[in-house]
Amino acid sequence: MIDEEKLLEELHDPLTSRKGFGRLVSEYSERLYWQIRKMVLSHDDANDILQDVFIKAWTNLENFRGEAKLTTWLYRIAINESITFLNKKRSQNNISIDDDDAFLLNIIESDEYFDGDEAQKMLQKAILTLPDKQRLVFQMKYFEEMKYEEMSDILGTSVGALKASYHHAVKKIEKILGEPN
Repeated sequence: MIDEEKLLEELHDPLTSRKGFGRLVSEYSERLYWQIRKMVLSHDDANDILQDVFIKAWTNLENFRGEAKLTTWLYRIAINESITFLNKKRSQNNISIDDDDAFLLNIIESDEYFDGDEAQKMLQKAILTLPDKQRLVFQMKYFEEMKYEEMSDILGTSVGALKASYHHAVKKIEKILGEPN
């Protein structure tokens, strides 16, 4: 595990900022990639968004005051960039925010990198029926086993509300998976 305080010192020192940023990218790329990938599903889109996340982090580094953990700040950027991307896709496809994300279902169906079995595909399709916030909370809790307190810092939502979102998400997914095809 990386020492965030030491990394921050490196990042804020003009002599070591590039080296520190390289360590930051190396340390957090994989985790951020998978968070983004769970939201947008496409490997190529996730890579593009990940690059945008690091560009935004680099250009806003001087504004980071350390009030939150570095990981929290990076996750927040990644989630915001992913949501922005999804909203652009919806508007390009004339999809209301309330509609199921059918374009994401198409990504699952045609993704050459998707290596899950049929049960995994069904779970992913069920997750896509959730509203954005519930989907995000479910993915962070179920796949990443993130603690509610950490999610609260990242999402700016109370622990109680996150627990309720997760509970509702689980119930909806169980209902969908329990229905015959």
